Amino acid sequence: MSHTNSAFDFAELNQQVRAQLSDYRYQHCVRTSERAVQLAKLNNCNLDKAQIAGLVHDYAKERSDADFIAMIKQEKLDANLLNYGNAIWHGVVGAYFIKYELGIYDEDILNAVRRHTTGDIKMTTLDKIVFMADYTESGRDFPEATEARQITDQDLDAGVRYQLEHTLEHLLQKRSQIYPLTIESYNEWVVNK
Repeated sequence: MSHTNSAFDFAELNQQVRAQLSDYRYQHCVRTSERAVQLAKLNNCNLDKAQIAGLVHDYAKERSDADFIAMIKQEKLDANLLNYGNAIWHGVVGAYFIKYELGIYDEDILNAVRRHTTGDIKMTTLDKIVFMADYTESGRDFPEATEARQITDQDLDAGVRYQLEHTLEHLLQKRSQIYPLTIESYNEWVVNK
């Protein structure tokens, strides 16, 4: 079934996503979808696209590394992706699973999924909404979550800056390898603003 027109069955999409994920991950996706709709209302963005993108953003999160590697090769994506793992792949590469398995071809939705793990130097309102909905959905209880929610509700761009700053700080503290686009996003949104 194609989920590209406004008449598609959201309940069917919901079932497809639920079947692919553990209950824990599915519940996170539902909360992210709900938060995305809240943010879409605050930021004059298409509610249907926000709801769908929020629901499917982690559709590929529990896939095997072998599945991701095969998709990277099949789609002839940047070979540098092979140096990273699921934390990056489930967004950047996961959009292809969403396209092929769920029949979602809307590039606005697919790009929002791609960018939710890395950010980007240029982000649409929908991109920013999914990026922040994932970070601030009601089940998130890490120390910065409450402050991030408050900031994001007032100013979506300020929320993006906040998340990029804290995410980069977290990755540096863990001595994690940082995906180049995440650094570029930080430079654009935090340093250059």
